Amino acid sequence: MFSKHVLPLLWLPLTASQAPRVNMNWHAPKKTWINDLSQVIDGNGTHGFIFNGSGLPPGTPYGSYNWCNMPHVRAEEYPVANNEYELEYVEVIHRHHKRTPYASNTFPKESYPWSCSDQGLFYYGQPLSPGGNTSTETYWSVFTSDINPFAAAGFNGTCQFPQITKEGLDDSWQHGKDLYGVYHDLLRFLPNELGNKVTFRVTNNVITSQVAGMLISGMYQPSETVPLRVQPTTIDSLEPAYSCASSSTLFGSYGVGSTSPPWTSHLKAASSLFQSLDSVSGISPNATDWHKSFDHYFDNLSARQCHAKPLPCKINDSANCISQKQADAVYRLGEYEYSFIYRDSPLSLQASTASFGVWISELAQNLRDSISGKSQVIYRHNVAHDGSVSRLLSILQVDVMVWVGMGSEVVFELYSAKGHDDKKYVRILWGGKVLRSSNPSLGEVDMLDVDVLLAYFDGLVGKKASRVVGLCQSY
Repeated sequence: MFSKHVLPLLWLPLTASQAPRVNMNWHAPKKTWINDLSQVIDGNGTHGFIFNGSGLPPGTPYGSYNWCNMPHVRAEEYPVANNEYELEYVEVIHRHHKRTPYASNTFPKESYPWSCSDQGLFYYGQPLSPGGNTSTETYWSVFTSDINPFAAAGFNGTCQFPQITKEGLDDSWQHGKDLYGVYHDLLRFLPNELGNKVTFRVTNNVITSQVAGMLISGMYQPSETVPLRVQPTTIDSLEPAYSCASSSTLFGSYGVGSTSPPWTSHLKAASSLFQSLDSVSGISPNATDWHKSFDHYFDNLSARQCHAKPLPCKINDSANCISQKQADAVYRLGEYEYSFIYRDSPLSLQASTASFGVWISELAQNLRDSISGKSQVIYRHNVAHDGSVSRLLSILQVDVMVWVGMGSEVVFELYSAKGHDDKKYVRILWGGKVLRSSNPSLGEVDMLDVDVLLAYFDGLVGKKASRVVGLCQSY
């Protein structure tokens, strides 16, 4: 059993390698407008954050926050390591690319349809053993029946909600092309052809597979089929989907659904905004899910603007619409919420560690297997969700937390020092730039002794996730 406020292991000595002790405490993030409630409530605009398309406005530098298509590693800006280091292993995790809203985030009745007839969602089973019958390539063609009495709910049209849109598929392909441009063309690290040195992993949510197919095409344009590694639905560590009661309890004690003032203060301060949004959307003021955070409104409005769709108007009242000023306020509040949930609360490290600890331990083992030579895989790629990447950034204690937008990417690079085979170093890139952590043992994670990072991970979750079951039960 451990304290509600600090992890039980505050410092971990690395006696085997005589490395400095690793600080295991939670450390507050940097103070910016994102976690300053007065600036969020009383401010205007989005402080340069972009919410209206995959491309950047003229003159905007790459690396700027773009919710619709977040910056990632690409050759033009890639920080090439000093030539005394040799790249040995890469693991990427990124959020899927832009999509429709989730059905639960649509209004009772939407003022216009959303069409996805410019793409097909391919679903079929194919025998892998030679001989026998083969399957026809089939795809879903979404339609709405006039007979179905529930058809008027949410957006009409030809989309599943959610699904990656045509524009999101294009962004996924470009993401893959850019990664290949760095790790193959620039660094000569990736092999010329797909083989057993490169693997791809997805979650059980089909939108990650939709992205992975396009990303792999952008990288390799393979003519053969490519397996996507996936864990069973109920224990998927990447989504994450395994049961972790203590994490759910912790997040609920201070975050979404909490009745404590640290959480409810921003909701109360924005009560008039909720009223205005409800009057247009038709959402009942008593709909708890829509008012315990700004998640639903954020998803609904940002998905429209990412696809150049108009902000919504009240049904049968085209003069009564949600304004850009109101949408910007929703975006500011959403950013504030994610920073609070995953970084500003002292409980965030503990909650994230328990619920994402298995994947962290899998990452640690992948690094160890590369170092020992046990694994021949040199590149692993994980397509995940905002909850996955946010928990990872929480565990790494990123110094400025944001709501991780579409395509948000974290890259772990393992290096050796030429002429010093016994020493390994790790660099972490977040949005294409070196990640900076508030934890003093991590700091700017640029050629950090890998033993320090592994000790930090082990201290949180144990080797081979040995502490995670206990963490999930210990609140």
